[in-house]
Amino acid sequence: MSSVSIRSVKKRFGDTEVLHGVDIDIADGSFTVLVGPSGCGKSTLLRMIAGLEHVSDGDILIGERKVNDVPPKQRDIAMVFQNYALYPHMTVKQNMSFALMLAKVDAATMDQKVQRAAEILGLSPLLDRYPRQLSGGQRQRVAMGRAIVRDPQVFLYDEPLSNLDAKLRVAMRTELKELHQRLKTTSIYVTHDQIEAMTMGDQIVVMRDGRVEQSGPALQLYDEPANLFVAGFIGSPAMNFLKGRVKTQGASVSVELDGGFQVPFPAHLRPQDGQEVMFGTRPEHLQLDAEKGLPVEVITVEPTGADTFVACRYRGTEMSAVFRDRHGFAPGSTIGLLPDWSRSHLFDAHTGLRLTA
Repeated sequence: MSSVSIRSVKKRFGDTEVLHGVDIDIADGSFTVLVGPSGCGKSTLLRMIAGLEHVSDGDILIGERKVNDVPPKQRDIAMVFQNYALYPHMTVKQNMSFALMLAKVDAATMDQKVQRAAEILGLSPLLDRYPRQLSGGQRQRVAMGRAIVRDPQVFLYDEPLSNLDAKLRVAMRTELKELHQRLKTTSIYVTHDQIEAMTMGDQIVVMRDGRVEQSGPALQLYDEPANLFVAGFIGSPAMNFLKGRVKTQGASVSVELDGGFQVPFPAHLRPQDGQEVMFGTRPEHLQLDAEKGLPVEVITVEPTGADTFVACRYRGTEMSAVFRDRHGFAPGSTIGLLPDWSRSHLFDAHTGLRLTA
């Protein structure tokens, strides 16, 4: 196993720069998830770590070795692709052992490695089948088995679950996490699905437009988002945002939202009278309160069984709320939503940065 260090890495395609000096430290044995919207540069960065894309500037280190100019086959990494990339004319066993055969590993060692990987992934009864005889989830396990037998320093996953249906994707997330806990191999996982990121990663790196917006443990990003983008990206449903302005009256400080609704201003922050801010509250941190809550218009109600999702509108701004209880609000009716002030956030309206002490 090895750590991975990405230092001031840039990537240009012609005159277009798609990565703008990325710095990430990935600890030995950790599971790091690169997450962000399409086009943010996460897959390009993964391919650079693998050696499939050239580094325009900066350095990539695997362990203590700089690998900028090291060919992919000499980097001691294994990559699992989105489309499985299995050889259709080879059996499961042949697919899993192909890289070992190219490396001229002896037959006994090769068989031992394949059998071990097959046991870990539950593929032992399928070793003589061909890819066309397997389900999507089984094919993805074969692709992971092919990576495991190489016993690499680093696993790289490029959106490996995106071709699976929703139920299987959830099951495979659990299998991947369990696999990492057993092997303890450094893993870097790319996805645009923030639920995958939240549930799987020891460290999450949120990217946008070729830059790192924030990195850290999942719950840290959820509880302490650095800016509006991270706050809106991490968490499902997304955080609600309402425009406001700081209002001071003597010793009293509050945030006045559109319509004159007063929001308590956190005591540990230093306000500037008249400062334009964005007030953020998560859908699951709202409770019903007809007297003290924000008066919102109900748009739709979506019961999911365990929760009730309510899409609503406050003075033209779309909002959402999630309740553990079941409610049958009528579309067009008005309800009061009271935020949990202790778990709400304020962001500077111009810079987007979260206000902190």
